[in-house]
Amino acid sequence: MSCAICEVRKEKRFCPAIHGRICAQCCGEQREVTLDCPSECPYLIQAREHEKPRAADQLDPAELFLKIEVPDQFMYEREHLLMGLTFALAKAARADRSLLDRDLISGISALANRYERLVNSGLHYEQPLTSEAQRRVAVEVEAMLKEYREAEQKHMGYSTLRESDVLKALVFLVRLAQGRTSGRPKSRAFIDFLFQQFPEKESAILAPQEAPSRIILP
Repeated sequence: MSCAICEVRKEKRFCPAIHGRICAQCCGEQREVTLDCPSECPYLIQAREHEKPRAADQLDPAELFLKIEVPDQFMYEREHLLMGLTFALAKAARADRSLLDRDLISGISALANRYERLVNSGLHYEQPLTSEAQRRVAVEVEAMLKEYREAEQKHMGYSTLRESDVLKALVFLVRLAQGRTSGRPKSRAFIDFLFQQFPEKESAILAPQEAPSRIILP
């Protein structure tokens, strides 16, 4: 029988994205490009295991916020903040299973731009988010920031979290996401990474000192 996609080459494997049999070439070429590959697909898992990280020249420097320095010390001082925000992204992705890596990256980047303007100008100008995906990400992130500040207030009597800290944390997450995604249009590699970090029944961080150490590096 011929491949269900190209209808030329002989079929070699079952594709759960189209529930049909396709050739290896179409699998490799259309994976996460035109095909909505489920995370449990064995060929997708195998490909990710052998896939090299994207080269620097494949990334737009502007998308990485290179002007924002995120020192290693910050990642350890604000480890629980980073974990909380990462959990928020996982929560957003679970709430809407149609979200892709590019949706999360777009949402985090929009928030990073917002906080960068706030830090640099002091103006609380909120540029409208351009998509429902960005809005969903923003809602979860802002809710986690509110929870984090309340946890600090409860356990220390005050909150130490500054807008500049939030900006650095968001930039860290942008870089983490860019490093984890394949860059293909329908990639969910970063989202699957988030789900691995935070299983579905795991709760968010309620208090910094109560959380175990689990720093996440790009």
